[in-house]
Amino acid sequence: MKQIDMETLYATMNPEAIPWDMSEPPEALVDLVEGGRVTPCRTVEFGCGTGTSVVYLASKGFRVTGIDISPTAIRIAREKADKKGVTADFLVADVLGDVGWIRNSCRFAYDWELLHHIMPDEREQYVANVHAVLGPGGKYLSVCFSESDPQFGGQGKYRRTPIGTLLYFSSEEELAELFSPRFTIIDLETRTIAGRYAPHLAVYAFMEKR
Repeated sequence: MKQIDMETLYATMNPEAIPWDMSEPPEALVDLVEGGRVTPCRTVEFGCGTGTSVVYLASKGFRVTGIDISPTAIRIAREKADKKGVTADFLVADVLGDVGWIRNSCRFAYDWELLHHIMPDEREQYVANVHAVLGPGGKYLSVCFSESDPQFGGQGKYRRTPIGTLLYFSSEEELAELFSPRFTIIDLETRTIAGRYAPHLAVYAFMEKR
């Protein structure tokens, strides 16, 4: 099942019609920062989209790099950072590609509802990339759709959305199996997450590099 091209989405759709393109950073990320569980440090966001979370983190003193495969999304993200008057780095790149340029340099890595766009046969490579960019003891937050969520047909691991994206819905158990070889899992739970159109169930995983 072929995945839709993300650059096509960002280049042709109104941002307000892209479900994950939110105007405010996710509450789960804000809670980590405001609660002091993650403090200002060098940070990378994988699949940053139009940069809302990058801009938020930069405003809190983080040195952030946002990575996305879509040149249009990165252009909008840079414009957003300029408008807010914050300094952040943005890079057009494949999150499954070479991350040697940033290896072992970050204390925090973050992806928000990116993992359900990555199919199972590519997930180990992706998690290896996240692990590689973090220094010893670095923290990682990942949030993705739960298989218990009723959206897009409400059953099956693979579900096609109205805008054409193919998503893979995960369980807590399979994410524990995916992350635990490289990370010590601190929190792993299914949460109700606010969305653009309606709340949904997502697996929240916060962990530390081994």
